[in-house]
Amino acid sequence: MSAGTADLAYAPDQPIVAVGTARTPVEERLIRSWVDEHLGSHPGGMDLFVLPRGASTTGDFTGLSRRIEGDADALLVPIGVTWLPAEHQDGSRKVSVTDLVRGRNPYKPKERQQAQIARSDPDRGRIVIGTPAALSRVRDRFAEGGGDASQDPVAFARYVGRRGRLALQRADAQLLGPQFKSAKLVKDEMLASRHFQAGLANLRTTLGPVTVTTEKVEEILDELATGWSRYFVDVFPRVGRAVFGRGFDPQIDTMPDEIDRLRRTTADHPVSFLWSHRSNLDNLVFTACLEENDFPLPYLFAGINMSFGPMGSIMRRAGVVFIRRTIGDNALYKFILKEYVGYLAEKRFNLSWSIEGTRSRTGKMLPPKLGILGFVADAYIEGRSDDIALQPVSITFDQLHEIGEYAEYARGGKKAAEGFSWLYNFIKAQGSNNFGKIYVRFPEPVMIRSLMGPPNGETATDPAKRKLALQKLAFEVAWRINEATPVTSTALVTTILLGVQGTAMTAAQVTTALARVLDYLDARSVPLASSVANLRTATGVEQVLAALASSGTVTRVDGARDRVWLIKPDDQLAATFYRNAIVHRFLISAICEMSLVLAEREADPGPDRIAAFWAAVDRLRDLLKFEFYFKEKSEYRSRVDAEMTRSLPDWQERLAAPDFDVRRTLTAMWPLFSPFTLRPFFEAYEIVADVLMDYPETGAIEKAKVTKDALKLGDQFVAQKRVSSEEPVSSLLFGTALQLADNLGVLAEGPDRPERVANFRTRLHDVLDAIDVVATVMTDVYARERRRAHRPAAQSHQA
Repeated sequence: MSAGTADLAYAPDQPIVAVGTARTPVEERLIRSWVDEHLGSHPGGMDLFVLPRGASTTGDFTGLSRRIEGDADALLVPIGVTWLPAEHQDGSRKVSVTDLVRGRNPYKPKERQQAQIARSDPDRGRIVIGTPAALSRVRDRFAEGGGDASQDPVAFARYVGRRGRLALQRADAQLLGPQFKSAKLVKDEMLASRHFQAGLANLRTTLGPVTVTTEKVEEILDELATGWSRYFVDVFPRVGRAVFGRGFDPQIDTMPDEIDRLRRTTADHPVSFLWSHRSNLDNLVFTACLEENDFPLPYLFAGINMSFGPMGSIMRRAGVVFIRRTIGDNALYKFILKEYVGYLAEKRFNLSWSIEGTRSRTGKMLPPKLGILGFVADAYIEGRSDDIALQPVSITFDQLHEIGEYAEYARGGKKAAEGFSWLYNFIKAQGSNNFGKIYVRFPEPVMIRSLMGPPNGETATDPAKRKLALQKLAFEVAWRINEATPVTSTALVTTILLGVQGTAMTAAQVTTALARVLDYLDARSVPLASSVANLRTATGVEQVLAALASSGTVTRVDGARDRVWLIKPDDQLAATFYRNAIVHRFLISAICEMSLVLAEREADPGPDRIAAFWAAVDRLRDLLKFEFYFKEKSEYRSRVDAEMTRSLPDWQERLAAPDFDVRRTLTAMWPLFSPFTLRPFFEAYEIVADVLMDYPETGAIEKAKVTKDALKLGDQFVAQKRVSSEEPVSSLLFGTALQLADNLGVLAEGPDRPERVANFRTRLHDVLDAIDVVATVMTDVYARERRRAHRPAAQSHQA
């Protein structure tokens, strides 16, 4: 047996108290044997006390408490045994498939297996030495936490044992690698913390001793308790890869320079990974991506609804912290969760959760949630960490089998309850098709200090400034996720097919429609998936169409002359998931198009028309603020001006001129985007406004009933072709429409409510009229582009 750390250094005359930690008699025998060989003849004297690794009694600490009582000079030396898997041919030591099949844990072998390993393969059992500490220093630390070694020697001995186990954890990390770093004594450490106990004392004063009991505190801590077992550090990413590998390219698409930057970030700071959430595969993919790049796996915050059956016990060993879905006014739970997050941040453990809080079922990013992020910010403000890196993570997929579920949910269906049948069906569905590639991006991190300021600054003491800074942090993370997300071939092709509202197109026609869009994206340096380059040819486009047809999103029709492709009405709502993932790339251009039309209609030539343009720009931002992330108003206007200038350097002169022709101007701005990117949102809003027109001026408006009525009215409008497609008939979009109406004061009771609703509807109707103008120009220009693309082939045929 060899030591897993550097040789132990000590003064010749300094007494040594070796504190061993053993789970079995075999481990105790190995520790005693090593100590006898290396420390048995120490001239300063040596005592060995072996403590149990798991549950313990007061009697286990009696001998140690007597030995360290009053002695200030002794050196405490933690000693333990770490077990390793057998070495594989490539030199790695990881859990093997055979271990999985036989249910063996090489990192935690049973006593009988330990004895066999010690005889036949002793290199797998390593003696590890934690960093030694002077007894006087440990006693001082105990006192700093509120303890008194002279008054309670057994409590001090327990503290010594706990600090020894922590030191052995660090020694394990040095031996096994940083990916095995795990917080295993959180409950004991928190309960022993003076800071934690002071907070509980304040709560007892506020809530009463009946509410804040030791039993309730420990129950909540046990509910939150988690840790990465060595077994699951090896197994969990491998299982995750086996699940998503059934339907996806096994090679996750990442950027090497981003991985290098992330390596520097994790070396310098504790990191909170905040990722976009579009699939139940997200965490499996994210974990596998970190593991294959040798990063320590973070602790994941997840809803307790995922803790079903034995899955809860398994996932708690895989770093999952289950939190209650609704905390409400439970001050005790909120305090303990906040302290739990603070403890992990203080100990530099990395954390992970979805910035949106739940899965997006529209393809767009949802508004960020501030709960866990607020607790992380509190840890920084309280000085528990010098700074914390918020690492945005973009996870996107070429295709997902879940979009059918999302479409059903948008039509008013219920979310499927998690359970074993759900899990089985989910895993089974991964193998139903080839879904393409997975893309993971790690953009520049957001440092908490950069927006929160110093821990003792104004943000720490001013609640309003703290809330604003927290919102800015969340917004910046979400913005960077959106900006880093690559545009995929799937998203571009579905965007074109959705734009023609159920009309079938040949691959060549789709290629023509995409050509200028690709130029547009290239000119703006938008990140693209590598496969997007293939969309420059009809062959490449047809490959994407075939992949979408195999999953049922696109329908292929083999005609007598041409093969054509379309998205049928019943599939349109599902397909919007892909389109919505990239719609923000065209948002500013679409707003420019609509604003030009509105300005021409609303103002005379000259400065008034310029002012009308900017008023329309601001009005559209206000109408879309719950759907998209917008920068502050000044920067937003700057981006609009830059986009207009890029398309038309003399746009203001054109707009102000008496002979301004909006159709000619839009033609010069081709490609145009508002009809196939923003129309569905405004049509959904108008459906809700139409429903609200039927409500009386008094009485509260029940949003659930409005949504139900809007779904029925939407179906009617689809049948009457009063909306462009099935896309706007979505409970998800109706929910945002109601949020907007409420924000604008439309829903408030009062005799003028019908007038407010009518004005709201008129605003939306005007926007949709403007989109119709853009759509007419778009159709005309596309027809001309298609004729131009077809002309050389026709001339060649004639020759």
